[in-house]
Amino acid sequence: MGRLDGKVAVITGASSGIGAATAQRFCREGAAVVVADLNDAGGRAVVDACVAAGGRALFQHVDVCDEEQVRAAMQRAVADYGRLDIIFNNAGLGGAIGPIETLSVEDWDRTLAVLLRGVFLGMKHAIPLMRAGGGGSIISTASVAGIRGGAGPHPYSAAKAAVINFTRSAALELAKDQIRVNCICPGGIHTPLLANRFPGGAEALTPLLAMLQPMPRAGFPEDIAAMATFLASDEAGFVTGAAMVVDGGFTAGGSMLPPLPTQVTEYAGPSFETKV
Repeated sequence: MGRLDGKVAVITGASSGIGAATAQRFCREGAAVVVADLNDAGGRAVVDACVAAGGRALFQHVDVCDEEQVRAAMQRAVADYGRLDIIFNNAGLGGAIGPIETLSVEDWDRTLAVLLRGVFLGMKHAIPLMRAGGGGSIISTASVAGIRGGAGPHPYSAAKAAVINFTRSAALELAKDQIRVNCICPGGIHTPLLANRFPGGAEALTPLLAMLQPMPRAGFPEDIAAMATFLASDEAGFVTGAAMVVDGGFTAGGSMLPPLPTQVTEYAGPSFETKV
């Protein structure tokens, strides 16, 4: 018996990193999964891995900034699997990076569109389908950057803080419908989003991440997938409005490294589009 037997999930940003690990974990736990992403090749590879391991999964091309594409992903879950129980609003990017006075309005807006509008649209179009099924679990990826300063670029940090409080307000509205709303606040996690932009790549990133927090190892996508599985499961039936921190003690003990430099202004797009 899996912890998610009979449940149906949509996961955005599921072609790599946290989303891919969660899609595979959900399938192992018995859920059917819609892998939603801009990265068609990566998304289909994740579906192939899920199916090869005996899971049920399909790919849907989704830009989380586009309302019709988000709506279509939710409808695809119902059309192919009969219901929708879980939405994991996970799609993300680094977005606009640099000193405040050098950031363009366009890059600020692009960043918040993915990180905040994408969460709103995922909730908006999941709620009616979950209500029709008697309830569900909404999960969003926030960040420790939404809890404390200095843990991420300015627009990224602002968006993640908004996701945390949006989670709380949505939880109050939806509790009567048996729809639980929670978010996860990862610390330093070894994902392509970081590794593709880090000098030396994934190999060099691992020891650096191990120094970020009191727990002396890097965080990995599977660590976040484990928390997402708990929040998606009936074990978390009385958990709503929570920001679950998964950071190896980072927010408790602080970073052991100096703040990241902010003198460079740039826009960090999706992981499959960014290279060192």
